[in-house]
Amino acid sequence: MSTPYLELRGLGKSYDGRTRALDNVSLTAAKGEFITFLGPSGSGKTTTLMLVAGFESASEGDILIEGRSIGRVPPHKRGIGVVFQNYALFPHRTAAENVAFPLLMRKMPKAQAMAKAAEMLGLVGLERFGGRYPREMSGGQQQRVALARALVFDPALLLLDEPLGALDKNLREQMQIEIKAVQRRLGVTTIFVTHDQSEAMAMSDRIVVFDGGRIQQVGAPLDIYRYPSSSFVARFVGDSNILAARLTDPAGGQAEIAGIGTVRVPALPAARAGDAIELLLRPECLKPGSGLDNAARLTVDVIVHFGDSALVTGHAGGTPLRARLEGLAAQGISAGDTLPLSWATSSSHVIGRDAAG
Repeated sequence: MSTPYLELRGLGKSYDGRTRALDNVSLTAAKGEFITFLGPSGSGKTTTLMLVAGFESASEGDILIEGRSIGRVPPHKRGIGVVFQNYALFPHRTAAENVAFPLLMRKMPKAQAMAKAAEMLGLVGLERFGGRYPREMSGGQQQRVALARALVFDPALLLLDEPLGALDKNLREQMQIEIKAVQRRLGVTTIFVTHDQSEAMAMSDRIVVFDGGRIQQVGAPLDIYRYPSSSFVARFVGDSNILAARLTDPAGGQAEIAGIGTVRVPALPAARAGDAIELLLRPECLKPGSGLDNAARLTVDVIVHFGDSALVTGHAGGTPLRARLEGLAAQGISAGDTLPLSWATSSSHVIGRDAAG
């Protein structure tokens, strides 16, 4: 079995000796992988990043790169590039001088360092901006300078701590694409921290979901979205309907939902009739009409139009329900209407249970 490029072994952190900010965090990453730490504020994702960077020390556990422990190596000797949300550029240095700074600190001759800085600025699309100061640049341009500075010395790892949080929506989406393209081109192993699930879905090879100082789930973006391991992950990653149901025929895949009635669910041969389950049904899986396996009649409370789609919220009996419909399908729907909806059994997921097959 090959040695993982990055390995976190049982990391723990307590700032006061009593409360656990981080508890037994273990993870491996392959060379060139883009991993996103996703979770709410205080979940442990940034603390883990700071331990990897060396800006905080672990209470227990270890961090290894290519099998070599770096847990006691000072931050400046770990060879790790870091980009923060505020970019932390030197205001009195030009873009090129900012990018060259890590090389100059490593005693590279100035002419060689500036040539390398110019090359990196070209990689991030700023070849004509080397002589500008940060105050003369937009937020997106400053972000690219910070990225170039973090990459200029060929780091062992690239760590990105919510670097897009200060940008507007359109620029943030553009920078997601550009960061991913640069990361792919250079092949640098990357950890990206965010609380924005759309960023995580768009950029990651794998997502690590944190909550309460622990890793809750690790997986490819679509696996996290389709097959969350808990109701927390289901609610945090994407919009969701989490329906309380009671199994009536586990092996045959039947359950009862209040206000909806009997529905088909993935078969659960190890369960027993009467067991309570949580059924995840993403809003976009609900389709107008009654042509699929399961049906419900939604009484519309609110409809919000987004242009290409609309979010319809309401209830089926006493069960709250949310449906995301294509724009044309949502035309003419008003509050108070009764809307027939259906969904395929394969579109639902029983949270925390292993279905047959």
